[in-house]
Amino acid sequence: MRRSTPPAPAGDRHWRGSARLAACCALAFFAMTLLVDWDARTLTPARALLWLALSAAVFTVLLPPRVTAGPGWLAVSGPVHRRTVRTDALVSVRQYEGASCHLALRDTDGHNLELDPRVLVADPLLWHELDTGVRRSLERGTLRQGTEVLRRLGHRIDDETALAVLRASGLS
Repeated sequence: MRRSTPPAPAGDRHWRGSARLAACCALAFFAMTLLVDWDARTLTPARALLWLALSAAVFTVLLPPRVTAGPGWLAVSGPVHRRTVRTDALVSVRQYEGASCHLALRDTDGHNLELDPRVLVADPLLWHELDTGVRRSLERGTLRQGTEVLRRLGHRIDDETALAVLRASGLS
C-alpha cells in the first residue's frame, strides 16, 4: 500500500520572475557604476567594493517577499525574516489603502503578517488556501474583523479569474 505524501505548499508562481528582475536590475546597476567609474579612471578596489555593496542593497530593496501557503497557514518570507499566521485561527484581517495597498492578518497566537493582495489575485492557489483557512476561522468563531474585506477580495479574484478564462477562450 502506498503512503500519500502531504501536498506541496502553494507558492507565488510569479515570484521567481520578480526575483530575476531584481537580480538583473542590481547587476545592471553594478555594471553601469563600474563602467562609469572605469571611464572616469577613478575605479579602485575600494570603490568597486562600494558599488558591489550598493548593488546588493538595490537587490535587497527590489526583491519581493515570497508568499507560500499550506493547509491552515500562510507565510511571507522576506530577505531577513519569515512571518507565518494560522489561517484557520485568524482573529482579524485589515486592508490598508494608500501608496502600497496591503492586507494585515493576525491569528489567535498573536502572529501577524502583511502581504500585497495582488499576490492573491494573481495566484488562485494561494487564495484557495487562505479562503479555506478563513472558512475554518469563521466556523470556530475566531475571526471577528475583516469578513467584508475578504468578501470584496474574493469577488475581485473571481472577476479576474473569469476574465482570464474569457480571454483564454477568445470570448473577450
